[in-house]
Amino acid sequence: MRLNEARFPAGQPVDGYGPGFFRLGETRHDGPLALLPEGVVPWAGLPDLAPFLSRADQIDVLLVGMGAEIAPLPAALRHALEQAGIGVELMATPPACRTYNVLLAEARRVALAALPVG
Repeated sequence: MRLNEARFPAGQPVDGYGPGFFRLGETRHDGPLALLPEGVVPWAGLPDLAPFLSRADQIDVLLVGMGAEIAPLPAALRHALEQAGIGVELMATPPACRTYNVLLAEARRVALAALPVG
């Protein structure tokens, strides 16, 4: 079997995560992570949607990692994203990171809002 290295033409993948942090390349990011087409942007976590709503024309789907386990997104937040034309997918943070990397490798217009695990 031949293995090919994954390429990420449209952004930077999540390389790892752990209790309270995310790793992108050689850089560690503590706390909530907002990954947009241009890279990491400051984000305080939920309920702050400003980084995503201000770039609605660049995002087709926002993957929301809710931490160690899936939790509901408040209806008002979901409604604001959908009104802006952004599809929303909720999941626990580990699968959100994996799904983000897959969609990023496919050059999809994806963003990630991830709350840290543990």
